[in-house]
Amino acid sequence: MKIFIQVLGLALLIGLLAACSNNDNQSTSAQSDSGSNGGEVVLKIGSVNSDKHTLYKGYKKFQEIVEKETGGSVKVEIYPNGQLGDDRTMIEGLQLGTLEAVGVSTSMLANWAPQMLAYDLPFAFPNREVAYKVLDGPYGQKAGKTLESEGIVLLSYMENGFRHLTNDVKEVKSPSDIEGLKIRTMQTPMHIDTWKALGANPTPMAYTELFTAMQQGVIDGQENPYGNISVDKFYEVQKYLTETNHVYNPMGLVISKDFFGGLSEEQQKVIKEAAITASNYQRDLNEEKTKEYKKTLIDNGMQITELTEGQHQNFLESVQSVYSEYEGELGEENITEFLSEVEKY
Repeated sequence: MKIFIQVLGLALLIGLLAACSNNDNQSTSAQSDSGSNGGEVVLKIGSVNSDKHTLYKGYKKFQEIVEKETGGSVKVEIYPNGQLGDDRTMIEGLQLGTLEAVGVSTSMLANWAPQMLAYDLPFAFPNREVAYKVLDGPYGQKAGKTLESEGIVLLSYMENGFRHLTNDVKEVKSPSDIEGLKIRTMQTPMHIDTWKALGANPTPMAYTELFTAMQQGVIDGQENPYGNISVDKFYEVQKYLTETNHVYNPMGLVISKDFFGGLSEEQQKVIKEAAITASNYQRDLNEEKTKEYKKTLIDNGMQITELTEGQHQNFLESVQSVYSEYEGELGEENITEFLSEVEKY
């Protein structure tokens, strides 16, 4: 009887071990199927921008290419209009593993990749063609590479475009006209300091809160590219726009490093190439649509002021302190390299 119980116990133990082993194999298999072994994975892209913006169309182009070229093994879902939170929340989601990808201003990414601060130096880029060459060249790629130590991979640079000032108080032609205006800025120190240098009272807040703040008179104005101003109907709460071109605003399409590393080499290749193609498509589309956006604002009663060369120079001279102030944070070497590339192109 004693021998029988021992044999029975041994049999039960062997069965239990086999079951555990089988469960482990199934778990490992399930994890593999979601990545490099060809199972379907979902890549969610979050964005605070509107689904009517050219950026959304850029993400749709990315979605189209990825799903086609991976044979559906990577499914792309796009969540515009701040559905997944503000920029900072979504970037942190990449690091925490709760979100796969984000389309976000490099002004926010600079909090994780300081070299990107150079893009926000006021009046640094003379036009979008020079901006493209710098971003796609050695400096832009090096700056993007630094994100990887933060668990983020830069796929490509799209664009929001050149930023302009709007307000609902008065026409602005010079820095003296800005004195005391309460201007919403992004939650980035260089933008805040730029507007302080111009005499404004900068008020950082999330983009998702901006329209309501203007509507309720919490702020006098804001600064954004034509696309955001037009698509999100800022003309309903802002009367004056000054075409300052004070900052060219790239948009980084970034992906979680952990998520990206779990994909097969072929899937990674497709995603990288799709991001570049989608970026070029979106840039061309945004340039084309900017004229349309501007007309929409005029048709809806906004007064647009285009600065003369002399007026523009007055703005430029007013912000020189920002270059000196950020030399330490950016590094003299980075500033020199960045400005040298701008000058070269």
